[in-house]
Amino acid sequence: MSDEKIPLAGVIGSPVAHSKSPQLHRHWLQVNGVAGHYIPMDVNTDDLSLVMQVLPKMGFVGINVTVPHKETILEFADLVTDRATLIGAANTIIFRRDGKVHADNTDGYGFVQNLRAGAPDWDPKIGPAAVLGAGGAARAVIAALLDEGVPEIMISNRTRVRAEGLQADFGKRLRVVDWVQAGNMLEDARTVVNTTSLGMLGKPPLRVPLDGLRKDAVVTDLVYAPLKTRLLEVAEAKGCTTVDGLGMLIHQAVPAFERWFGVRPEVDSATRAAVLR
Repeated sequence: MSDEKIPLAGVIGSPVAHSKSPQLHRHWLQVNGVAGHYIPMDVNTDDLSLVMQVLPKMGFVGINVTVPHKETILEFADLVTDRATLIGAANTIIFRRDGKVHADNTDGYGFVQNLRAGAPDWDPKIGPAAVLGAGGAARAVIAALLDEGVPEIMISNRTRVRAEGLQADFGKRLRVVDWVQAGNMLEDARTVVNTTSLGMLGKPPLRVPLDGLRKDAVVTDLVYAPLKTRLLEVAEAKGCTTVDGLGMLIHQAVPAFERWFGVRPEVDSATRAAVLR
């Protein structure tokens, strides 16, 4: 018998039962022949401190973090990457062998990789981007778009003050647009991103007028349930290049799996099928 510990990873949040991450990581563990496990864990905010102390002692090499812990998890990290600091949240935790807790945010990486895979001709520098929403996902998307060289980002949120907060954090390349005028900003946008939950199953619809979408725009929706949202349906009908949100979930997980289990997983059609199963 081997005396090596079986590496454990998982996702913490509350609720967490809806997460597709277990299906994704279990698929990669199987196809790469890794003797490890990935476990969903519903953790209340009051228990977060205790859980972060216990998990490394139980053999966990790392965890994914989802709502409502993505911001507060930074308090328990010894090392925080620049991008996690900029975004103000972490989605990936590595429990290092030296005992230190390393926090990272791979959402922006996953967003860009998904766009490049789904829209190979996407040129971020060709014109402005329009971003709907101003939550944690928007912060990751904005940081990534700025890093890719988008000249201007128009941002609109139902609560304007949250969008203004992002403008204060990220600088002059952001321009805030009132929610009632959100449809107008699509007329100039070459990249359009919905970071809100509007249009998701069980959530209110996205009611932003879409008449202004350009046929040369790349349009993506972070919502992946349904896989083809009304935004993507309308954009596709107008001739836009559309990219669904499932790929972002998959691509953001690649660096985490590699750090935890020592193998860089492949993103292919079988991966998508495993997540959708």
